[in-house]
Amino acid sequence: MLRVALLRLSHTIAAAGTMTGVPTVSFPELRSLLASGRARLFDVRSREEAEAGTIPGALNIPVSELEAALTMDPAAFHALYSAEKPKLEDKNLIFFCQMGKRGFQATQLAQSLGYTGARNYAGAYKEWLEKES
Repeated sequence: MLRVALLRLSHTIAAAGTMTGVPTVSFPELRSLLASGRARLFDVRSREEAEAGTIPGALNIPVSELEAALTMDPAAFHALYSAEKPKLEDKNLIFFCQMGKRGFQATQLAQSLGYTGARNYAGAYKEWLEKES
């Protein structure tokens, strides 16, 4: 019963487009953004979790490393993650985890560092798996 209530709440929050001041993205919007190449996706779960499965195209940066990653110089970021470092002004920087909490924290952190396009996929990998299966 509680699980159903929490799922309804998370879907309500996602539908509203914000989660306590943090911009969110819904499942349909995420699919659209990914299909059009207009989003950068960051899996902030542990490496072990990401290796077990992730959303296609996501770059894994565990939330424990995120602040260091987002504040390092672009060359160091590229050397460590084999990807271009996001720019402060980039739109649709989408952070996600397994259930939503770490993605929310990651989005808050990115926003506090000046990444204005940071958004949280509140449905998280759990919802992605349920809807993509």
